[in-house]
Parts: sequence; C-alpha cells; structure tokens
Amino acid sequence: MDRNYLLLTPGPLSTTSTVKEAMMRDWCTWDDDYKGIVQDIRGRLLSLAQADVDAYTAVLVQGSGTFGVEAAIGTAVPKEGKLLVLENGAYGQRMEQIAGVLGIQHCTLNGTPDRVLDGERVKAVLEGDADITHVAFVHCETTTGILNPLEEIVRVVKDQGRKVIVDAMSSFGGIPIAVGELGIDYLISSANKCIQGVPGFSFVVAKRSVLSECKGNARSLALDLYDQWETMERDSGKWRFTSPTHVVRAFHQALIELEQEGGAQRRCTRYADNQRTLVRLMEEAGFEAYLPVETQSPIITTFKYPLHIPFAFVGFYYFLKERGFVIYPGKLSDAEVFRIGTIGDVHKGDIERLCEAVSSYVTSAQQGGIAI
Repeated sequence: MDRNYLLLTPGPLSTTSTVKEAMMRDWCTWDDDYKGIVQDIRGRLLSLAQADVDAYTAVLVQGSGTFGVEAAIGTAVPKEGKLLVLENGAYGQRMEQIAGVLGIQHCTLNGTPDRVLDGERVKAVLEGDADITHVAFVHCETTTGILNPLEEIVRVVKDQGRKVIVDAMSSFGGIPIAVGELGIDYLISSANKCIQGVPGFSFVVAKRSVLSECKGNARSLALDLYDQWETMERDSGKWRFTSPTHVVRAFHQALIELEQEGGAQRRCTRYADNQRTLVRLMEEAGFEAYLPVETQSPIITTFKYPLHIPFAFVGFYYFLKERGFVIYPGKLSDAEVFRIGTIGDVHKGDIERLCEAVSSYVTSAQQGGIAI
C-alpha cells in the first residue's frame, strides 16, 4: 500500500496541500482565463528575478529542467558561436553533453566537485579564446550541494563582453538572485524546485535585447526558445504546443505562497535553518558532511558513508522510507556518499524527526540489528 513520505531531495519536492489542490480543475489551453494565469506567472517570475519588465522576459517551456537548459543553449548560441561550459559536477557535464549533441562548438573548463568555480580561471580562458561567445554554468551544483560564486562568475563573463547562461535550477526562488542588476542574459529554472511547484515545465528569464537576436538559431522545433517567446508575446500567454495546464495552475499557487512566506530571502532563511539543523544532528549521529560549510548551499547536503557502523545505502534508504522520509543516493564516482535535501515544504521540525530516525538506525546498527 502506498504511504505518504517527506521528499528530502533536490526536486521533485514535498509540496503544500494547497498547491496540490490547485490541480483539481481542468483548463483549456487557449482560453483567456488560463492565458491570464500564464501571463501573471511570467510577471511574477520577473519580480522574483528582480528584473525590469521592459528589459527582461520570462518564457515557459514544456518539460523538465533539462528541457529548459537545452532550449536556452540551443537557441542562444548562434551557428557561428562558441560555448564555454564551466563544470564542477554532473549538471555542468550535462550542459557539455547538450552542446555536443546539438553540434555546438564548445570547450569546457573542468573543476572538481569539492571546489567552487574560479573566476580567475574563467577570465584566463576568455582572454585566450576570442571565439567564445557564450559561457554557461550551474549556480547550485546538486551533485554535492556546492554553491558556485554566481556574482563573481557573471561579472567576469560580462567584463569580457560575453553572454552568460546560468542554470539556477536548484537555487532560483530559494536564494535571492538580482538578475537585472547582474546583467544575466539567460537564467533557467523549473517548476518543481525552490518555488515548490510540481514537475512539468521549466522556464527561462531572458534579456529581451539578447533573445530578440536569436531567431533561427534553434537546433530543435519543440525547444525553440525564441519561437516560444514570440508566440507567448503575440498571443498573450499562449504556448505553441499543449501546455501542462494543471502543473501551470499549481505553479501559480506556489508563486503566491512564496510571496506570502516573504519572498526568496525568507525562504532562503528557512532552508538555511533546515540545513544547519541537519548537519548538526547528523554530525551528532556520527556522519560527516562532504563539503566545508563555506561552500555549502542550503539546498542539499552530501554526507560521507559512516565508518563507525556497518552501513549500506540501500538498507539505510528503506529504513528511513519506512519511517516517512525519502533521501537521495550519491552522485560522485570517487567517493561513497549520499545526499539529503532541505528544500520544499520542509521545516526544522521535519529535519529533527528525520535525524531521530537516523539516530535510531545508528543505534540498531551498533547493536547488530541492521542487515547489511
């Protein structure tokens, strides 16, 4: 029998009952009422991005976050352009894969998953390669939970006269980002991350002057960001192809609830409190965080396998799931780790209950009560 559990992952997330309830009505994609919801979402996203409506636009794209990233990269970089990908985790690697599959000329500046991206290294690459027109990187790399220095990297890229594409999938809405002030050209996120909607679409906040130059760039019909934008502008929120109407309505409710909570800064405070509580209690139970505190995001935390007890992740996972918590496996090839998210409709009390279950696991393992 199915049981309810708390999702402690980087998305999909546990959502509020009111977000779920918003999906209990059917909508027509071309109806003015529905298109009005889409337009309101687009405006709220620009407000959340601290971006002026005359300078920026928000474009919604069917599919998961990767669809949005592929739409942005595939549309932003012209046929004669060249992309520099900054990589210190699996999602930077995915950007590199996208460029390769689309036949986009590109190069990669490789980092390591335990260290933030280095602005000076980026500057050196850009100074040495005048062919590079665009730079893409991940803000919060959930491979480990590391938070890359967004403002530093964007400033370096803009100072060098290049355009910047930011994958803010796991940070936008949960960490304040002044898109307009920073001059970010493209920022991508999705419905089921820090805004706390449900899966089904992604979105791109784009500089109007830059996107307007991208007609004909796209390597895909369905993922043509320019054409999607043009249609939404011309037809007051109409998507080119069938949109996930129930998901859109849930996202609208999630945006309202984010504003009611106090915006991205207040949500960031809650997430950070969750994360600090998690690390403190996990350390008390004998677990060690993979990253140092100065590079750790409030989004998701990677923990090393413990050495003080017999341990296997699968058994640990199902032990916690039976008690109402779902966590994430690791995503590193050179270290035995697992991950716990602290975003979504999750609060300090939930983290405390999780860690009580973790302590119970440790006690049982020490007493020989856990089968490995």
